[in-house]
Amino acid sequence: MTTNLNTFKAQLVAQAHALGFAAVGVSGADEDSLRAARLEGWLERGFHGDMGWMADRLHHRRSPQGLWPEAGSVIALGMSYAPADDPLALAQVADRGRISIYAQGADYHDVVKKALKALARWMVEQGAKSGLGEVALKVFVDTAPVMEKPLGAAAGLGWQGKHTNMVSRQHGSWLFLGAIYTTLPLEPDAPGRDRCGSCRACQDACPTNAFPAPYQLDARRCVSYLTIEHKGPIPHEFRAALGNRIYGCDDCLSVCPWNKFADLAAKNRAFLPRAELTAPRLAELLALDDAGFRRLFSGSPIKRIGRDRFVRNCLYAAGNSGDGTLYALVAALTTDPDPAVADAAQWALPRLPAPAV
Repeated sequence: MTTNLNTFKAQLVAQAHALGFAAVGVSGADEDSLRAARLEGWLERGFHGDMGWMADRLHHRRSPQGLWPEAGSVIALGMSYAPADDPLALAQVADRGRISIYAQGADYHDVVKKALKALARWMVEQGAKSGLGEVALKVFVDTAPVMEKPLGAAAGLGWQGKHTNMVSRQHGSWLFLGAIYTTLPLEPDAPGRDRCGSCRACQDACPTNAFPAPYQLDARRCVSYLTIEHKGPIPHEFRAALGNRIYGCDDCLSVCPWNKFADLAAKNRAFLPRAELTAPRLAELLALDDAGFRRLFSGSPIKRIGRDRFVRNCLYAAGNSGDGTLYALVAALTTDPDPAVADAAQWALPRLPAPAV
């Protein structure tokens, strides 16, 4: 049986690569007490903000077997979305909005899940052929109480850096993560070793000081959380710091020194950026109604936050731009039916030079 499992695992890794995954490893499925304690401490400090689901299913999130008692091992997988260009290049381009690199291409939920399901089908078929019997499994990508980053580190995909995201020696900070829980007792890989050393580039790059300490993230201060997960008006203390970031933030990822080793050839082509999302004009985005928003972001992860939250973000960027050509567009939104949009417009308008009478 051990020989069959080892052969199966080697074939599994090859199949995962063939399906577009750049990284694959295996970890155990039992509870790691240190990992669980860190999660509990993060929640107790309220660092999860409005993301109540993090606490609601803590008992499932603590370990793979807490979610599925039959799990024998976890297959952790990563797809590369390494950018060819500098994600910080638009930082000083006032009339453009900055969209996080991960959201400029196809929705990773769809792409990764499709590949995970294909790999799962292969596992079931190959398991039967290899004499392993019935292979039971579950696939996950960012929509279930699964700790993808700690599990990825435990499986050797890399390590959780001081920005709390996965860092890989081969792929830098640019991996979408997915996981397959299986009843098969596959041999675990060696866990990733922390190679951050004394570097604190990601800590220093954060525009809102969202890291109270290395390896700790206060989501309530994180630009990605504020522009994507947070509903309603964004607190005043963060609005200027948003700059022209209108969906997510890449700053802490972009400055990681390990990115210089990222293998651009390993990037999944599904994540090539759409031209209209690489440097969108704020003027065009501020004019979006609900139908226009849905058309523009069809097939994009941005679509899930809806027109109101997105235009709210664009209004903060407009207010930070100092671009008087946006004045009329912003003024028109001061009476928007959505209170958060109207509030953002009312904040932005006085920060723009009014047109000459």
